[in-house]
Amino acid sequence: MAKSASSPVAAPTETRLSKVEGLKERSNFLREPVASELLLDTNYFSNDAIQILKFHGSYQQVDRDLQKPGQEKPYQMMLRTRSPGGFIPPQLYLTLDRLASEYGNETLRATTRQGFQLHGILKKNLKATIAAIVNSMGSTLGACGDLNRNVMAPPAPYKNRPEYQLALAYANNIADLLTPQTGAYYEIWLDGEKAISAEEDPAVKAARQSNGSTPMRLDTEEPIYGATYMPRKFKCAVTVPGDNSVDLFSQDLSLVVITNEQGELEGFNVYAGGGLGRTHNKEETFARIADEIGFVGAADVYGLVKAIVAVQRDYGDRFDRRHSRMKYLLHDWGVAKFRDHVEDYLGKKLEPARPLPAWRYEDFLGWHEQGDGHLFLGLSIQNGRVHDQGDFKLRSALRQIVERFQLPMLLTPHQNVLFYDIKPGDRAAIEKILTDCGVWAIEQIDPLERLAMACPAMPTCGLAITESERALPGFVERIRSLMERLGLGDESFVIRMTGCPNGCARPYMAELGFVGSAPNAYQVWLGGSPSQTRLAQTFTERMKDTDLESFLEPILVYFKRSREPGESFGDFCHRVGFDTLRHFMQAYRPIDAKAEKDGQGRASNGSAAPRHRIGIRDELYKSVQTLAADRGQSATALINEAIAAYLNQQSN
Repeated sequence: MAKSASSPVAAPTETRLSKVEGLKERSNFLREPVASELLLDTNYFSNDAIQILKFHGSYQQVDRDLQKPGQEKPYQMMLRTRSPGGFIPPQLYLTLDRLASEYGNETLRATTRQGFQLHGILKKNLKATIAAIVNSMGSTLGACGDLNRNVMAPPAPYKNRPEYQLALAYANNIADLLTPQTGAYYEIWLDGEKAISAEEDPAVKAARQSNGSTPMRLDTEEPIYGATYMPRKFKCAVTVPGDNSVDLFSQDLSLVVITNEQGELEGFNVYAGGGLGRTHNKEETFARIADEIGFVGAADVYGLVKAIVAVQRDYGDRFDRRHSRMKYLLHDWGVAKFRDHVEDYLGKKLEPARPLPAWRYEDFLGWHEQGDGHLFLGLSIQNGRVHDQGDFKLRSALRQIVERFQLPMLLTPHQNVLFYDIKPGDRAAIEKILTDCGVWAIEQIDPLERLAMACPAMPTCGLAITESERALPGFVERIRSLMERLGLGDESFVIRMTGCPNGCARPYMAELGFVGSAPNAYQVWLGGSPSQTRLAQTFTERMKDTDLESFLEPILVYFKRSREPGESFGDFCHRVGFDTLRHFMQAYRPIDAKAEKDGQGRASNGSAAPRHRIGIRDELYKSVQTLAADRGQSATALINEAIAAYLNQQSN
């Protein structure tokens, strides 16, 4: 029987509360102590203020590279945008670019949740920075904190595929539905002036104020959340059948658009209970993939979202923050009990989920037809970092393109950028800007790099145990070199790295995941699927970064020998199992440069014969990679061919 709007909300069995719960309740709906401390002439916020500041989209950080003994810590703020579906209008991008120079560290960073981050902002400049973002059609409200975070959607702007348009529209509407309603954000950062923003869908506004079966807090500023908001962060995504660019199984709530043959919306398949954050050596914390819950009709989707949020709001653990994510509620209750509570709050039963095609990973990089005569262009950004460095001037290129063509962009769940609504006649000019700024076309980028992803970690993230963003490019190069030496030069797979076990770059869904476990050391995860539908598993607790090649060599050799036709690296590791992999590693003898070779040029143990390294200048190496990509061969093969031809010419 459905609860009435006046029914008391059932409290969790656990009545004890964490310190953070008290801070939220005393904050006067996110106002204090942020508002008071912002007026103080200090370089930092207190620990209590930091917790509330997260709801406003900012984390206080310390740059460990700049920290010196005996001196005040070099405090700075990281600021994150709320950008549903990754949408960044041109005026907002140009503002963010300006702020990166005026107040930040001269870089922007595309996140794994389709937003931008600014780093290096001082406390005294925080208000001006947020105000500038809001006045340029942006927001940071709810980008962090114990509430719904940025809602994700496939970033492909297809105008002739209604399911993609619906996914983007509903991602934006759900973000509006779950946006905090407190006036604190505008009071603190804009002196009470609410900036002009896009008109909210009337159905969203009605759903927020509805007196349906879901218990509401209509007598407060927060009718959905109440005074203490959520037990922990809550993550949503909306996608289309078959498109898993959003890593849907890693979300607290994922909705899959279901249309009829005419492209009209019928409803959504519902998944719930995913989440990747964990803690080393705490087995009670774990990564978990979402469960299929059922199907909801289009007319009830906002009620369904409210119901799921409210179940987590009312029953999620508010004492042990390590156990507070909704994935633990699903794990403890099971799907059936969770569904019963959701249906109770919704006031009706969910239907069985509709059949779906197999999931696949998409990144939408390169040039594509948009479906209306225009084009869109996906640009790969190494670990999301937008900057100018030497001859590589990505930040300058993006600024020039936006200034000249006033193009909107969509950030991707893989830290990349898509420009869209491009006139075909502008393609050559855009390509020239990119070439002049040293930005490579997607065909020139190593597929390993294209699929790789890392969190920022050192030096700014306070949770980082070791490097991630600064380490992964070197790891990718070393892995590629090893693979070429082993005869796997054309192979690619999903590699992800984080500097701590919180998993911001989603390493637990990767085919090969590195998770910081000690300075210069990583826990290694294997066996995720290339389509991100299966969790990887811990293969080793600690691998030193200097042991990368010796650790991976036997695994890759076994993969080359024993894989099935077309089998990916992650699927192979999952199929053969870790016991088999470890047995092979124990019996394996590393390649010996002095080993005798057989007729096929292989070492006596059956492994690929070693290849010696030589150094070449950076600019020459870049030219070699470009030519190799054009010819469809590896850089190593091209260099060997060129040297052989040269030596042959000299001998003649």
